[in-house]
Amino acid sequence: MSIDELLADLAARRQEVTAGGGPGRVKKQHESGKLTARERIDRIMDPGSFVEIGAFVTHRATDFDMAGTRAPGEGVVTGYGTVDGRLVYIFAQDFTVIGGTLGEMHAAKICRVMDLAVRNGAPLIGINDSGGARIQEGVDALNGYGEIFKRNTHASGVVPQISVIMGPCAGGAVYSPALTDFVFMVEKTSQMFITGPQVIKSVTGEDVSPEVLGGARTHNTTSGVAHFRAASEDECIAQIKKLLSYLPGNNLEDPPLAPATDPIGRVEEGLRQVVPADPNKPYDVHDVILPVVDDASFFEVQAGWARNMVIGFARLGGRAVGILANQARHLAGCLDINASDKASRFVRFCDCFNIPLVTFVDVPGYLPGTDQEYGGIIRHGAKLLYAYSEATVPKISIVLRKAYGGAYLAMCSRSLGADIAFAWPMAEIAVMGPDGAANIVFRKEIEEAENPVEVRRQKIEDYRNLFANPYRAASRGFIDDVLDPAETRPHLTAALESLVNKRETRPGKKHGNIPV
Repeated sequence: MSIDELLADLAARRQEVTAGGGPGRVKKQHESGKLTARERIDRIMDPGSFVEIGAFVTHRATDFDMAGTRAPGEGVVTGYGTVDGRLVYIFAQDFTVIGGTLGEMHAAKICRVMDLAVRNGAPLIGINDSGGARIQEGVDALNGYGEIFKRNTHASGVVPQISVIMGPCAGGAVYSPALTDFVFMVEKTSQMFITGPQVIKSVTGEDVSPEVLGGARTHNTTSGVAHFRAASEDECIAQIKKLLSYLPGNNLEDPPLAPATDPIGRVEEGLRQVVPADPNKPYDVHDVILPVVDDASFFEVQAGWARNMVIGFARLGGRAVGILANQARHLAGCLDINASDKASRFVRFCDCFNIPLVTFVDVPGYLPGTDQEYGGIIRHGAKLLYAYSEATVPKISIVLRKAYGGAYLAMCSRSLGADIAFAWPMAEIAVMGPDGAANIVFRKEIEEAENPVEVRRQKIEDYRNLFANPYRAASRGFIDDVLDPAETRPHLTAALESLVNKRETRPGKKHGNIPV
């Protein structure tokens, strides 16, 4: 064959691959409100930067008429490119080709791009839109999933892994996203579940729709499996790009710096009025976070789940930080099972990727009740203690109001390794609240008093003056400084800058045993 004939053959073969399942199936994909795999990649990557690999990989299955079944690209598009000029690896399952089902070679393509991402120290984005394991390939398909899960685990803490659910993701397929760092979902087109509605109906008798069982709202508000929810695929892609802007390419890099356009020394007098004088009155901790960070640049993670804990990324003086804060508007900011899981996982992610931690503390304690105790709040709460103690990145904490008992310790106290600990003047740092403490410490005096109500009131006030303030903790060195709330931003940015070159090591070991 001449070179012209060879090039024509190449062009025809490439055209077959890029056409996916053909015009009819592409049209059906669009009618269901979804983009194709290639359209999704084009919208994520910088224009013209995507380089495809493995385009001509094909399956070698012969059972159940598979010998005569063509699967262009093997139902998944893989490659690399740039997002805002930074290298990223990506795979996108193609639902127009055999429903995006995963077989032996489909999995091999995904594994190859995963290996390249780790080898070259770049984030990995996986777009899931698949009917699940390719039944015709039997155990070969199952082995493919296992190979992916293994790589997800080995890549954890080495490169950021982002899963994007843009269609069905069912059965064993859900465990790859669950092993990654962040899961994105789209309203009405994304579903994740281990067992589908039909199986549940036949086994338990429950009647539930796919959207209620495993839709974006469910996993972003009830299960906590997902981290971000979008109304459309375009909105989801914008969220992915924003997340990447805070993350380094790998665990050996620092997060990317941004221009510090917001004055570091900016004073916010409005912060003096955010926390109510009444210690039992709620407020929105976002009203503290947003004025403090650069240009209100707070990108919240898991905003709809465990809302008594707020987590997310922001910048201080152009530097990326991980923010954690108790939310007094929900469950009074108490720590419970879900909040502990949410916070500890976020702390560990930030520590993996050299992202400093800033913790805003207003926690009255652990949520009481038999549901929490029977559900293992001791075990779950210990995760947060473990995560903060394990983290070696710069850690700054600031007590806004209440900081009682073990919950105070869990929220990055000096005891757990906070490098710099601040407090506002209204902070109450003690074993417990003044009311409860007075009832215990002065119980006998109150019971024997002629006017027990007045004596109790006085004892509460005595305890508050002695212990329920930031100065007792500051006198012991557990608080480094008590701040005028208006000056929080300049103090935090200065503290962060002082910790830029922090170096801290731990005893050598294979790995710890976090109380999962």
